[in-house]
Amino acid sequence: MARRRLLTREALAGQFDPPTDEREIARHFTLSREDLDWVSIRRGPASQLGYAMTLLYMRWPGRVLGADETPPAAVLSFVARQLDVPEAAWHDYGRREPTRRAHLTDLARRMGYRAFGRTDFHALATFAMPVAQTIIQPLQLAEIVIDEMRRRRLLLPPVTVIEAIVRRARRQADELVHDVLTQGLGDGGRTRLDALLARRGDRGATWLSWLRNPPLSPAPRNVMRLLERLDHVRAIGLAPARAATIPTAAFDRIADEAVRITSQHLAELPDRRRHAVLAAAALRLRESLADAVLAMTDKLLGSMMRRAENRTRDKALGTIRALQAQLRLLTGSCRLLIDARAQGLDSLAAMAIDWEKLGTAVGEAEILVAPETTDRTAELIDRHRSLRAVIGPFLGASTFRGAGPVQGLLDAVRIVGEVYRTGRRRLPDNPPLRFVPPSWRPFVLRDGQVVRAAYELCALTQLRDRLRAGDIWVEESRQYRAFDSYLLPPATFAALRERGPLPLAIDTDFDTFIAGRRARLDTAIEQVTALARQGELPQVRLDAGGLVISPLKAVTPPSTEDVRRMVYDRLPRVKITDLLLEVDGWTGFSECFTHRRSGRPADDRNALLTVILADGINLGLTRMADTCQAATLRQLAHLHDWHVSESAYGAALARLIDAHRALPLSSLWGDGTTSSSDGQLFHAGGRGAAIGDINARNGNEPGVSFYTHISDQYDPFASRVIAATAGKAPYVLDGLLYHATGLSIEEHYTDTGGASDHVFGLMPFFGYRFAPRLRDLKERRLHLLPQQDAGALLVGLTGDPVAVGHVADHWDELLRLVTSIRSGTVTASAMLRRLSAYPRQNGLALALREVGRIERSIFMLDWLRDIDLRRRAQAGLNKGEARNALARALFFNQLGELRDRRFENQTYRASGLNLLVAAIILWNTRYLEQAIAGMAVPPETARHIAPLGWEHISLTGDYRWNTDDRPPVGQLRPLRTPTSLLAA
Repeated sequence: MARRRLLTREALAGQFDPPTDEREIARHFTLSREDLDWVSIRRGPASQLGYAMTLLYMRWPGRVLGADETPPAAVLSFVARQLDVPEAAWHDYGRREPTRRAHLTDLARRMGYRAFGRTDFHALATFAMPVAQTIIQPLQLAEIVIDEMRRRRLLLPPVTVIEAIVRRARRQADELVHDVLTQGLGDGGRTRLDALLARRGDRGATWLSWLRNPPLSPAPRNVMRLLERLDHVRAIGLAPARAATIPTAAFDRIADEAVRITSQHLAELPDRRRHAVLAAAALRLRESLADAVLAMTDKLLGSMMRRAENRTRDKALGTIRALQAQLRLLTGSCRLLIDARAQGLDSLAAMAIDWEKLGTAVGEAEILVAPETTDRTAELIDRHRSLRAVIGPFLGASTFRGAGPVQGLLDAVRIVGEVYRTGRRRLPDNPPLRFVPPSWRPFVLRDGQVVRAAYELCALTQLRDRLRAGDIWVEESRQYRAFDSYLLPPATFAALRERGPLPLAIDTDFDTFIAGRRARLDTAIEQVTALARQGELPQVRLDAGGLVISPLKAVTPPSTEDVRRMVYDRLPRVKITDLLLEVDGWTGFSECFTHRRSGRPADDRNALLTVILADGINLGLTRMADTCQAATLRQLAHLHDWHVSESAYGAALARLIDAHRALPLSSLWGDGTTSSSDGQLFHAGGRGAAIGDINARNGNEPGVSFYTHISDQYDPFASRVIAATAGKAPYVLDGLLYHATGLSIEEHYTDTGGASDHVFGLMPFFGYRFAPRLRDLKERRLHLLPQQDAGALLVGLTGDPVAVGHVADHWDELLRLVTSIRSGTVTASAMLRRLSAYPRQNGLALALREVGRIERSIFMLDWLRDIDLRRRAQAGLNKGEARNALARALFFNQLGELRDRRFENQTYRASGLNLLVAAIILWNTRYLEQAIAGMAVPPETARHIAPLGWEHISLTGDYRWNTDDRPPVGQLRPLRTPTSLLAA
């Protein structure tokens, strides 16, 4: 059976064929003075032109000009003009084969080029082998090999030879990875790995399948089940450091393969590869299970605290009702005492008071007003028994590390774990108490004695907070690593800084930075004060009475809606499947979904689009297989497992957005330099409800948020899943920094939820202007630099001055942090989540907050004096809300609920939805251009017509892929003629 081709001549056309772009022709086909000297000694125009073309082809593309090959007309004309010979002379060249061969020999000798040989094959395969450990795309690897051939002055061999080099390099890279991962395993280690493929008794599933499918919903019994799996993986005996013996990308690839390949297929692999894949699986599972234990315990404590909060609230309401009855009796009795005293009665016996009822009322009131009856902490302690079976195994399963300030907490955790391990009923005398916060002390210490239940729960909740912050970490965990391990090593950062400049958008000299901020604040204060005194702050009143900002007035022309409806009435009606086929024909975005291991594109493009559509409309593979009838569930599942990934979705989205940005209509909506971001809540239903988070602002139903960034041209260039309870602010920078499109964002907008002083502090380091629409702007304080005067009008809005000395002390740490984020060593969200969870005394978190206060103060003053900034922010956020309406309409299956427990699959749903939105925006824009041109809609009206309509798109049906219904290449579907126009 013939092997499938990895590379084709068409795929490598850009490497083998001369360019046709004018700039590229000038770059590669300009003759130097020395070249012209060599050419001039040839006799006749034909010989000169032929010699020059042979020379230039050797340089680029780096191959021999074929005997019967004619260069592109643009290239031939460009070279002929340099030689001052006619283009037609080319047809006389090469009639004598000896002349052509003589030229080749002479040029190879002069320029040092030589033909490709067998030794070169082995040398290039050896060169490409380490590259192949991290790059799996055959085309990308082939381009690197071809560049190396050019560097070595080797004339390019046929594509089949280059493919053979790529295959050899990939095979050798795989063999090296397998050798390193299995090195030193011994017979015992290999036997333990093979045991993962054995059946678990008579239960049917293999041990590996059992490990791959841990419970996800937070419950004490599920924590124990996770710990059981973690113990099983640890018993295999592979040290976590083994994963670091190969490049990270290579390990991630083989670990990803280990997660997706079936146990049956694994059992059929050759021994060395099987053991390597199983070793990667064990190492990745050990890490992911350790994270899962910590994360589930975190969620379990969070849910207990939430239930305690709810129970406290309910009890408080009941207490109020009960107190009212007792208070009526108490107040009535007290009134009698007051009246009796006023009447001069001294004898209590003469007063008509029911003393028995009064005593009962006082006793019950004392109980009701006791702090333990309405305190969340007391309610939480009452639930301690539900965690007792988990606390000991949980603390014994991980080794917690931390710096000096948390040593008391670590000692407490060790003591509690030891109590459970030894089965003692009491805590030792004088356990550490410095970690106990004031709110817990009345419960932990009762009559001078430490209450065990309260002490344990206090230690667990504090451990949870410190793990989140990063000042306590677990060595084998990926999610809860030491804070410093996320950043560039100090030596690397020092070398980068010395070599300089750092890849940041500010002057990294602290004094220069502060001087620049002081100047901007002085200018802003002066301008705002002057405008306020003249009453010319746009839609803002600032005087002795305070600050009042008027709402913005609508600027959209009233007639726009009628024009929008008329334009959309002309758009063709189209099925969602036909729309995707058409957009894929324009952009080839489906080519981005290559096989995870081989890098090959999918054989069945329609089946791949079916998988993407199943993600985007929230239908799922099972129901999609029943509906589309074009592919079986097994085919769709295989494509989803091996071709769908977050990187593929990102590359496909970039193709759509870059194609959209090139359309003339897009420039009417914006120049692509501003953007906004916001979250959209999707409720979790079915099995997914068990792991969804509840955000009180959105009701009591669990769910997750899709946090999306959208440009001013309506391009949704980034999207990710975040917990419903998570703050949005840490994720603002992720979308700006890590998208794969050609957008160059300069200004970004969010609502209040996306803003924090830490985000304000980071934005200028990366060259972004941050302009959130702050709901409580007039309640926020301006923070000026020391000795900076706010003036009489603004003095009431100022708060504490910025701690410049503290920022100076931590300036190098800040630069190391932001350089680590910029270089991709760590994500901005990971750092912001940890910094926001740090205690207030943390130096780095406080320094970043102070920088953020400077930036927020500058922004607040700009917001007051610049109505265009306010309008841009409002318009940007409106575009995001309109995009969310389209997303909600698309994500309609399963009642619009996420019913998948796995975070990875939820992420694919978010990315599929965003890709589908981008495809509709691109399709709409192309057809809107045609409709707007035909109706002669003026640009000032067209800019208000968004490409977000979906009334003309059929979102439901059988999801058939009708390739025959596509318009011819380069053409669009005919526009409709609305009934109203026909009548006219």
